[in-house]
Amino acid sequence: MKLTLTISLLTLASLGALSQSNRFAAANHNGSASKKIIVTPNHASKAQSFKVDNASSKLTWLAKKATGEHSGNVKVSEGTFVIDGTTLKSGSFTIDTKSITVTDVTDATTNGKLLGHLKSEDFFSTEKFPTSTFVITSAKKGSGNQYSLTGKLTIKGITNEVSFPAAIDVAGKKLTAKAKITIDRTKYDIKFRSKNFFENLGDKVIYDDFDIDVALVANAG
Repeated sequence: MKLTLTISLLTLASLGALSQSNRFAAANHNGSASKKIIVTPNHASKAQSFKVDNASSKLTWLAKKATGEHSGNVKVSEGTFVIDGTTLKSGSFTIDTKSITVTDVTDATTNGKLLGHLKSEDFFSTEKFPTSTFVITSAKKGSGNQYSLTGKLTIKGITNEVSFPAAIDVAGKKLTAKAKITIDRTKYDIKFRSKNFFENLGDKVIYDDFDIDVALVANAG
């Protein structure tokens, strides 16, 4: 009888210990499971679009020839930039080629003749090609507000890749972009008085490269 009682007590003790062990293991398992379903909030910045303000933006062109240079303005008709956090991700703008002006010639008659020539087929063919476009394909951020931009520039229906440095600043809901783009006009079938296509031009040569100073203002939409 005493032996039977001892065995029974040992059995109960073992069962109790086993039950306690199972409860502890279950608690640990449940704790691990609860840790696995914790979700960390995603604080990634949201990309923001900026629309170019054509009234506040300005493009200035400068072309040189053997005997001097000419300059003027041309308007931006539309454009957008996308900023992710503080970094430029994409952008484009459209130039209204019909809006081109000459600012360095004060005589009205001479100014009109030069302007008409720029709008003709010898240069920008503005009736046939009323717009030119630039679309960013790569924006490599440097120090501060500096970028190295590469994109597709289309003039007279001809597209070529161009690269240039730019300064882009974002302050609240306002973006400003400044750059100088040097363009080889002959790549866009503008060959009038180019020494690379015509001989014996003398001092009538017009240089192939011309510059556009870009000063764009855009607002968050």
